[in-house]
Amino acid sequence: MNFPFLSVIALLPIVTAVVILLLPKERGENARMLALGAMVMSLILSLYVYIAYYNNLPDPGTPWAETLAFVEEISWMPSVGINYILGIDGMSATLVLLTSIVGVGGVLISWSIEDRPREFYAFFMLLIAGVQGVFVAVDGFLLFFFYELAVLPMYVMIVIWGWKERREYAAMKLTLYLLIGSFVSFIAFLFLYFQLPSYLPSELPAGLDTLAAGEYTFDLRYWSEAMFPIQMQQIWFMPLFIGFAVLAGMFPFHNWSPDGHVAAPTAVSMIHAGVLMKLGAYASMRVGIQIMPEGTIYWMPFIMLLTLVNVLYGSFIAMRQRDMKYLIGYSSVSHMGLVTMGFATMTLYGFVGAGIQMVSHGVMTALFFSVVGMVYDRAHTRNMDDLSGMRKALPFLTIPFIIGGLVSMGMPGLSGFIAEFPIFMGLWDGGSLNLTNTAFGLNPAGYYQIVAILSVLAIVITAAYILRTVHKVFWGEYEGEKWHDMRPILPIDKITVVMFCFILIIIGVVPSVIAPIVEAGMIPVVERVQEAQQAVTVLDSVHVAATNLLSWLGGA
Repeated sequence: MNFPFLSVIALLPIVTAVVILLLPKERGENARMLALGAMVMSLILSLYVYIAYYNNLPDPGTPWAETLAFVEEISWMPSVGINYILGIDGMSATLVLLTSIVGVGGVLISWSIEDRPREFYAFFMLLIAGVQGVFVAVDGFLLFFFYELAVLPMYVMIVIWGWKERREYAAMKLTLYLLIGSFVSFIAFLFLYFQLPSYLPSELPAGLDTLAAGEYTFDLRYWSEAMFPIQMQQIWFMPLFIGFAVLAGMFPFHNWSPDGHVAAPTAVSMIHAGVLMKLGAYASMRVGIQIMPEGTIYWMPFIMLLTLVNVLYGSFIAMRQRDMKYLIGYSSVSHMGLVTMGFATMTLYGFVGAGIQMVSHGVMTALFFSVVGMVYDRAHTRNMDDLSGMRKALPFLTIPFIIGGLVSMGMPGLSGFIAEFPIFMGLWDGGSLNLTNTAFGLNPAGYYQIVAILSVLAIVITAAYILRTVHKVFWGEYEGEKWHDMRPILPIDKITVVMFCFILIIIGVVPSVIAPIVEAGMIPVVERVQEAQQAVTVLDSVHVAATNLLSWLGGA
């Protein structure tokens, strides 16, 4: 029997949470050690899975079902097609590793928490389990189960350990947005669930048996081969995609995110921006784009305009912020807009850039929030107008914040450039798509390249607010008598910050550590979309020819 790597990665945090809650109340130190041990074990296993998959990448053209590795399958509720199925492809293997990295950082950053540490780490473990579960789930029902598991601990952690001024409002707002979004997606998914058997091809990838009459399944390997009618896809794509994209912070359903960032404790902010928003982007790609490629083609030209608002609006609003957490929160809205923009290009360049951007932004925001959390723990304020000269009081934090800022503005040699450049290449290349049967008649050939030019403005704005923040917070005159709690940075915090900086630099200098595996994960999705593009182009040509023929006959 093969070792159940993915089950351990996804379920170990749940087991750890239960063990932590069984500890006596006064043994908070044991809770910390248990949480750290679980996350280190998860990191080791995630790294092994990542390297193993990287060394055995599937060939282009391989069906998605056959690209999955470390597959675990146990019959659960076969009467309704629900089974315990786990597996990873190139993209999910990368995001599993990202979650483990940020999770270890979150545990280390929270080491000094004294208010109910046992409960804090238990809920933190449940949050990690939910996120990991979504990334490894190959059964649709299991994916939704873990998705809800990832959302609910956020509410509790923000309400109990969050910023007192806004924690109840922010927690309720975040929970309502995300639960309503997932409810909308689940309704669309259930409708398609009952239609699926009628639209499966006669030939399925190796390992998949033909469904019997009256048999239904949540197995996403079947769903990835479905050929739903174009009209059905045009109707149900948006509810399915947008319901998940809410968690990715897509405009106009984004404003829960900055409030959630600000109200959450540091570790939760790190997971929220670093991983949870990627969960929304991943699910919208896996369950929306991959399942309904014709719906993707119909709606993506319109979604492209929404992502442009994301990118520009987020950067401009970030420029207006004085609270450092709000600045990073709105910056995340802008940068996550680039992820959805990469999807909307409908090109391999764009999808690969979006995948790398998820990782780059995840580590970058974890670095930002950890630095801001350390400053806030000592200065007890995040207002940039009150802070100055922090490089003298906290010199160790200056360089990491600058590195995060350079990544944010896409500086060559760092991970941000490696992520954003393919997105813009894909966007420019997407301008060659000539599609007419799209929502509101939007043709990518008419404006995708204009969107690329306008989006570059966000890089300029990002550079402006990052440089302003560095100048106001870390430079300037230090007023020592103003601060009474400027204790040194703990070694455990330094380890976390150095780890994040190293990852951002290594991806920028050696992009081959991530690009091939992300590309391998995105190729099956892009191939589905490109096949649909060819089919739509043929249908458009037939429609034009028929219209011309009827016009000629009418004229004759």
